[in-house]
Amino acid sequence: MKQIKFIICTALLLFNFNLFAQNSNLHIYICFGQSNMEGQGKIEAQDKIVDSRFQVMQAINCPKGDKKKGEWYTATPPLCQCDTGLSPADYFGRTMVEQLPDSITIAVINVAVGGCDIRLFDKDKYTDHDSKYKEDWFINKVKGYDGNPYEYLINLAKLAQKDGVIKGILLHQGETNTGDEQWPSYVNKVYTDMLTDLSLSSKSVPLLAGEVLSTEGSCCSSMNTIINKLPETIPTAYVISSSGCTAKDNAHFDSEGYRKLGKRYAVKMLSLLGY
Repeated sequence: MKQIKFIICTALLLFNFNLFAQNSNLHIYICFGQSNMEGQGKIEAQDKIVDSRFQVMQAINCPKGDKKKGEWYTATPPLCQCDTGLSPADYFGRTMVEQLPDSITIAVINVAVGGCDIRLFDKDKYTDHDSKYKEDWFINKVKGYDGNPYEYLINLAKLAQKDGVIKGILLHQGETNTGDEQWPSYVNKVYTDMLTDLSLSSKSVPLLAGEVLSTEGSCCSSMNTIINKLPETIPTAYVISSSGCTAKDNAHFDSEGYRKLGKRYAVKMLSLLGY
């Protein structure tokens, strides 16, 4: 009888542990895309001061920074790979924690591949796009995500779901697909797959997609016309304007441009949350 009681008590303890292990006040945002989501901005002194309520799940082992894949850290940039720079995710998270109650912690997972076609994140077609560029830099970035960035991101997100709740998905991609009118349908495929594979609902997990650089002389500003059609295909998609965001070169934002764009992602998300 004592043994039975012990088994029952142990089972109840385990049940309660599992029940309360997930923190509903840990709000997680998935970030993906190409080089601008990786982050190409110079990390300056002001960017290194980060509230501990803004967390990042490390995506790749970074021995120099003593950061391990799958573990949580205060979101000090870089948030994507070991040697990337400031990205929209940085000031998205900072703005969110500034505006939300102290009880809420914001967390991001950032998996992005510079130069990639959006279909590199299509779990059914990624092998057609994992070597679009033959240069070693591109091939090595894809290899860094075990050759399958989508699956890699989903696995991290599933791990994160044990700790918190996924609240949204942030996308910045489009330069490589400039002029491709099918881009919204490609994005819809990836977004739908993400929702399905993570057991999420579009009603509670919106997609926020940023415009590419729109400054004069930029390489791909014409793509913004296509990006702005995304809500026609995905009703729960919202486009974040890049107007007035300054540039580092003809394809990438500079640090101040990333700060402004990241804040705009946050302002939209906050409005969707009712703030």
